[in-house]
Amino acid sequence: MPLRPIRALLTSLLIIALSACALLPNRDPLNINVVGVEPLPGQGLEVRFAVKLRLQNPNETPITYSGVALELDVNGRLLASGVSDQSGTIGRFSEAVLVVPVTVSAFAALRQAVGLSQSEGIDNMPYVLHGKLAGGVFGTMRFSDSGTLSLPRADGTW
Repeated sequence: MPLRPIRALLTSLLIIALSACALLPNRDPLNINVVGVEPLPGQGLEVRFAVKLRLQNPNETPITYSGVALELDVNGRLLASGVSDQSGTIGRFSEAVLVVPVTVSAFAALRQAVGLSQSEGIDNMPYVLHGKLAGGVFGTMRFSDSGTLSLPRADGTW
């Protein structure tokens, strides 16, 4: 007999959980692209950059954020990471540029250098940028961007 109340309670909790999921907003993912990288002053053996991200909101409602975290992988290896406690709102069907400082440790740079010596060169290196835009318990949005990096040659040409 004691199983009947437990079964009723579990059924009620399941129904409540499923109806709560239906109330969550159905949002399209943000379009996020790297639009620039600029050097920042570093300390000791670290190298720092300001990564500029263009965030496009293709939704009918504004998106409010309260922080961002990034990880940059180059050639399949973690190169840089960064966080920022910036907050703001991206309006409906609007876009914004967000600048996030990232740090490259000496060890990450050394790993990349060893990887480059074993690969074909420094042109068209694949990168993947992973991150999250914090926006509350259910509002956090994860994103990624990928492509290839080409570094300038010694003579300044690409």
